[in-house]
Amino acid sequence: MSTDRADRAGWADPAPNPIDAPGTPEAEWRAWPGLGALPALAYGGWRSAVVIAAHPDDEVLGLGGLLSLLAASEVRLRLVAVTDGEASHPGVADVAALVARRVGETASALEALGAGGVEVVRLGMPDTGLAEREGELARALGKASAGFEVCLAPWEADAHSDHEAAGRAAASAGLRPYFYPIWAWHWARPGDARLPWDRASRIPLPPAVLARKRAAIGCFASQLEPRGAGLEAVLPPGVVAHFTRDHEVLFR
Repeated sequence: MSTDRADRAGWADPAPNPIDAPGTPEAEWRAWPGLGALPALAYGGWRSAVVIAAHPDDEVLGLGGLLSLLAASEVRLRLVAVTDGEASHPGVADVAALVARRVGETASALEALGAGGVEVVRLGMPDTGLAEREGELARALGKASAGFEVCLAPWEADAHSDHEAAGRAAASAGLRPYFYPIWAWHWARPGDARLPWDRASRIPLPPAVLARKRAAIGCFASQLEPRGAGLEAVLPPGVVAHFTRDHEVLFR
């Protein structure tokens, strides 16, 4: 995950972003019966799926459990890594080293999920710059997704410009994706009318799968540790808690 915060790019946001506001505690989400009432996603017949991630770790946070389940069922999987997450640490002296670290973290996380055989396509597009290259991204996603039955993409209303651009690009490429939210768990609240609950489905995660997902999240040390220069971790414990539930949620 990367943030859209001003501390990442060295400039002030022109308007408040809900990502910057205090978030909804995970305890409120877990206490809300609406999540448990969502219909289960029928993924058992899937034969192939392409997963689009705006940044390294998005795919693991949003649907690492589903990836683990699909890999165990020998579903053909491809991960399209749109950016390498190079903007997660503003002012870092060695950007190439950060990129190598984040790419390596993704590989380790996929292994932890039992999905080390996933084909990875790296587009190398600019972190925090996808909105300006959305047409190019849509063409690249259409090409990378050719021949796959199912598309899984970041939610197009997640309040992060890269997530939204990736989601819109997937939709405009004609892929009809399932969308996975990331930052929405931070800025939204249970029952929030801004989220499409009528198009939501739930993926229950057995204990062993949840354990693999927790281990995979732990592989992203660059995002879990304080970044220095007074910056907190991109993924502080309160944010990580949203992704260690016994289920995942997709919107259609």
